[in-house]
Amino acid sequence: MREGTMLTAIVHIDVDVSLIPEAAQAIAAVDGVSEAFSVTGDHDVIAIVRVDAHEDLATVISDHIGKVKGVTGITTYLAFRTYSQEMLDEAFHIGLD
Repeated sequence: MREGTMLTAIVHIDVDVSLIPEAAQAIAAVDGVSEAFSVTGDHDVIAIVRVDAHEDLATVISDHIGKVKGVTGITTYLAFRTYSQEMLDEAFHIGLD
């Protein structure tokens, strides 16, 4: 991995419905979780995890998020590339001064 590169995982989390607010707050407090959202749809919470090494993914996702009270299931997606709105805005404005 290149120096300064972080791994990003998008984690879809199923939670006992009666514990969603508490679980989302606990997930957001986990070191390595940059954001946690309660959402509509097939899952209850989506968390963005950013870490330096693959080993850290297991620690954050399995050892911490997976053990939060109320969490009943996890599906993890690893990001290959990041396309932020800021990056897209810069690309579209090149040469438009």
